[in-house]
Amino acid sequence: MFNYLRKRFTSHIRERSRRRARLVSKDGRCNIEFGNVEQSRFVFLIDIWTTILDLKWRYKMTIFISAFLGSWFLFGLLWYVVAYIHKDLPEFNPSINHTPCVENINGLTSAFLFSLETQVTIGYGFRCVTEQCATAIFLLIFQSILGVIINSFMCGAILAKISRSKNRAKTITFSRNAVISKRGGKLCLLIRVANLRKSLLIGSHIYGKLLKTTITPEGETIILDQVNIEFVVDAGNENLFFISPLTIYHIIDRNSPFFHMAAETILQQDFELVVFLDGTVEATSATCQVRTSYIPEEVLWGYRFAPIVSKTKEGKYRVDFQNFSKTVAVDTPHCAFCLYNEREAKAKEKKGYDNPGFVLSEVSETSDTKM
Repeated sequence: MFNYLRKRFTSHIRERSRRRARLVSKDGRCNIEFGNVEQSRFVFLIDIWTTILDLKWRYKMTIFISAFLGSWFLFGLLWYVVAYIHKDLPEFNPSINHTPCVENINGLTSAFLFSLETQVTIGYGFRCVTEQCATAIFLLIFQSILGVIINSFMCGAILAKISRSKNRAKTITFSRNAVISKRGGKLCLLIRVANLRKSLLIGSHIYGKLLKTTITPEGETIILDQVNIEFVVDAGNENLFFISPLTIYHIIDRNSPFFHMAAETILQQDFELVVFLDGTVEATSATCQVRTSYIPEEVLWGYRFAPIVSKTKEGKYRVDFQNFSKTVAVDTPHCAFCLYNEREAKAKEKKGYDNPGFVLSEVSETSDTKM
């Protein structure tokens, strides 16, 4: 009993690891790791803007808060040093006629508050710089300029991350499975895609890449070898009118990498089909790319998608997303090769062929009938 449970558990873990071994996840994230990179990580600081944008929100907010708090505290120390050197602090017992560099700085806390007021331009009016020393004036100008730079960069990074087209891609969804069935008399691989917003994607283009391991005639093994997969829609694959869910399909002909696959052998294949949708967001004019992938277990042979669009009595078109990934079993040839052989056989039946070995000989008729 224990051995049986162990085998079942081992097979279950192996099956889960096999299903998870994919380059692109269902939500479009790439599962890849870079190792032994010779270049230093400081090269990422050269393109600091892209580095900040690619950070996760928790790291970005940490940098955001640290940048402001750090600058406030640093300049607070500088203001305290100026007051200390000029002997403006109460511990030096300044005289009544003494004019400090900054009014009402009594310690490190008040210096920090003045730094905060200066950088964010609050200006409560209780603390202010006098014309007594040029050092304080120069420090005030320097902190004001640096504060504007920090504020512009960090707020711009936050705004850019919020408005990135990557967030728009989350409202584009693909069907959970791909299906293979006949469409227009041809064997096709079909995928359904939907736009969850009423705003359109301008200039949308759909294409795919089939990732698999191949061995060249020279004996070289290529992992993640890419093969182009052309997807089409009945209205064309350029400038899609993407207002309602579309069913894109790939024709499995003799040039297709799926041509030599069959319903009985597709689960034994080792491939990953990555589907891309590129377009321009109508509201922001920013380019957007949506990705997803399908492994052999997610390609259903002999199915088609259930209807999803209907028309109500009021004359409106209704999209029922409950049937978005629902599939229906249909009669489908178990391989593309069989379908094309069947079509060629039927085409030959309708044609006539000359037989060069056939010779027609004329025979004279004689009448042996006697009256």
